[in-house]
Amino acid sequence: MKQTTFVLGLAMLSFVMTVIWGPPLLRVLRHFKVGKLIRVDEPGHHNVKMGTPTMGGVMFILPVLMLTAMLNAATLIGFTVIGRSVLIPLIVLVSYAALGAIDDWQGIRGKRRGEGMRARTKFLAQVLLALGTALVLKYVLEVPELRLPGVKGDMELGLWYIPIAAFIIVSESNAINFTDGLDGLAGLISATIFAAFGGIALMQGQFYLARFCFTIVGALFGFLWFNVHPAELFMGDTGSLALGATLAVVALMTGQWPLLLVIAVIPLSEALSVVIQVTYFKLTKGKRFFKMAPLHLHFELLGWSETQVVQRFWLIGLLTAMVGIGLALV
Repeated sequence: MKQTTFVLGLAMLSFVMTVIWGPPLLRVLRHFKVGKLIRVDEPGHHNVKMGTPTMGGVMFILPVLMLTAMLNAATLIGFTVIGRSVLIPLIVLVSYAALGAIDDWQGIRGKRRGEGMRARTKFLAQVLLALGTALVLKYVLEVPELRLPGVKGDMELGLWYIPIAAFIIVSESNAINFTDGLDGLAGLISATIFAAFGGIALMQGQFYLARFCFTIVGALFGFLWFNVHPAELFMGDTGSLALGATLAVVALMTGQWPLLLVIAVIPLSEALSVVIQVTYFKLTKGKRFFKMAPLHLHFELLGWSETQVVQRFWLIGLLTAMVGIGLALV
């Protein structure tokens, strides 16, 4: 009970910090005209979002960094409130945020304005970061490699763990990136998933990891204060790439990463919709399986309002998160 109270307190604190510093950040982004560019093939009503400040991932990443630094500083006066294991997901958060920021900036002001980094360059950077993280998880932190619901004990994957972990990190990073397309969608879904794995970490006794998860949840709620419809800013790749990769690392640290297939079903569906759309388009020489991909755009073109898509996707995400936590208890 004491640990639960503490992590919820951290969530509240990170929420307050994010909400307080949100308006100054918005003024800075508007001053430097760091605005979103809308794809010409997106639904027409998205044009009203043109110029809305992006790179908003900084809004929730900085409070998480500051709060983690404060907790680290507490160890200097004799309080143990954070462990070294938290440094790994924190480094991943910052690394992928930096990669996303470069992509966002190039898309706004760079030579590839409107497009961002070359896909191959960005993918290679994601893979290299993921491989390095996988090696640290296995050989430095020695995290549980695989835990399955209903199966006692941990399962060893040997050297296969490295490519599997790297694949999960890269896939989840891109999955959240695909999910980030409607006001509040990626933030709500990510906060729900982090809360679910934070709960799983609590049940496993990984209190430091749980504290980190709920710190992110609180910061995301603070970000959503400005990101819900009609959004005042977007997280951009700065936020989405960082959230996805960090989420994967958290899942890997619990050993319950197969539950991502359940708990993170919305990002999974968004990513699969893109794969299906591209594959089908190539095989049929121009035909489309969905009206548009990622999946949330398909439902918009079916007549759902943006708010309906976000709320219904979040309801599904909330239900699958509860199912995932239930499976973790088996």
